[in-house]
Amino acid sequence: MGKFYPEKLILSLDQGTTNSKVLVFTHAGTIVSSATHELQQQYPSAGWVEQDPNKIWESILLSARGALSKVKSPILSAVAITNQRETTILWDKRTLEPAAPAIVWQDRRSSGICEELLKRGYGDLVRERTGLVIDPYFSATKIMWLLEKYPKLRRKAKAGQISFGTVDSFLLARLTNGRVHATDLTNASRTMLFDTKKLCWDEELLKLLKIPSKILPKVRPSSCFFGETDPKYFGRKLPIAAMIGDQQASLFGQAVFKPKMAKNTYGTGCFLLSTTGGQRIIDPNGKLLSTIAWGLDSGVTYALEGSALAAGSVLQWLKKGLKIVERSAELSRLSIGLGVNDDVYFVPALSGLGAPFWDARARGLIIGITSGTTRQHLVKAGLEAICYQSRDVLLALEETTGDRIDVLRVDGGASANNLLMQFQSDVIGKKVQRPEITETTALGAALLAGFTVGAWRNLGQIEKCWKLGKEFLPKMDPLERESLYGRWKDAVGRSRNWAK
Repeated sequence: MGKFYPEKLILSLDQGTTNSKVLVFTHAGTIVSSATHELQQQYPSAGWVEQDPNKIWESILLSARGALSKVKSPILSAVAITNQRETTILWDKRTLEPAAPAIVWQDRRSSGICEELLKRGYGDLVRERTGLVIDPYFSATKIMWLLEKYPKLRRKAKAGQISFGTVDSFLLARLTNGRVHATDLTNASRTMLFDTKKLCWDEELLKLLKIPSKILPKVRPSSCFFGETDPKYFGRKLPIAAMIGDQQASLFGQAVFKPKMAKNTYGTGCFLLSTTGGQRIIDPNGKLLSTIAWGLDSGVTYALEGSALAAGSVLQWLKKGLKIVERSAELSRLSIGLGVNDDVYFVPALSGLGAPFWDARARGLIIGITSGTTRQHLVKAGLEAICYQSRDVLLALEETTGDRIDVLRVDGGASANNLLMQFQSDVIGKKVQRPEITETTALGAALLAGFTVGAWRNLGQIEKCWKLGKEFLPKMDPLERESLYGRWKDAVGRSRNWAK
């Protein structure tokens, strides 16, 4: 029998790359229950990453029902959706059935399209309009690839029979039984088709990429009324009161509302963001992305973001690809048993390099191996690579804004590793804070839904919800820090020169 809660609750759907997790929150931001279902990826060709949209839907529905089953007579005030971003889904507008596999954000199949766009000189146009760099990471070239690969899909798209959406839009369509085709500002800003200054789909980019505007969802603020769930899913209609991309949701849940703060999420990739308020900052060097942090009735908040494409996926590769261990828990144990790493470095360019390099041709590299190198060295080098990549992004952030970041707030699965977080603090020379509630993605979405239904009135109330769990302070000698980082930069350079 589930636990009884007399107060109103918020159902937060957190659809990620490797699992679908649903949490039930009180209006005070505390967790009541949760449930998770794993989600598989397929790799049909080198650099290709796909998922089954129907499996995505089934996993989120199973998780939602699992979380609700743990609460006796839940009184829900709202549903919130947060999602893996950029992942591209096309579906039949009438039947809601997928028209193709979901092309996941990590997928690199549209690299050729991106190279051609860059060769034709469209990099500045894309950066100025969207705040992004031309890269297969984003949805636009994934859509173009699908429509070029499958002429039947293009014909249906032109006829208005196909809908496009990131995962949030697809879940919204399913939850509302096809009545609503919409997305929020944050997810729209990750498509490489959205003008983040004018806050509308960009006609010139749509024409350039030969994408019919008929397939696009309507764009709304992150905190607003998107529609109602069909009664068949949760027993009655429920208002869907927030939608937001997962990294922006984490930024909101970490209460990073002020200058000199940033958050870093250690998931499949590593995502470091800092808000810039109402100021839309475009990095002239193209190292960082300008993105929309969230949209409220009071206006739009912007952020700068740097994405390392491989973090948790590095550990998965060590486990499944190299078969160094059988269970994930062994990875942490192996890293603990090794004090120093004997100059072994691992550049995890498994799908190229993201920020601040944006080098799709870079390849993974392990360097410094000797006859004394063991699997412990490889595991430790993989873990340390996560922290080095985060420093790369953090330095680019400080360079772009001209402000020093004093505090890095952390979340995501790997943030639970105390040794890793201590090394992160050491290698950046800054304070690292982990909150009591590390499910900040689901929390951020729930808090935004709370805004919509009147549970919250201002950001000050949200700030009070954030509680420190553990703080890490740098202990490493500065000379050692810079020596280690210098060797990392050398390894990255070698990784990038591989394809030249």
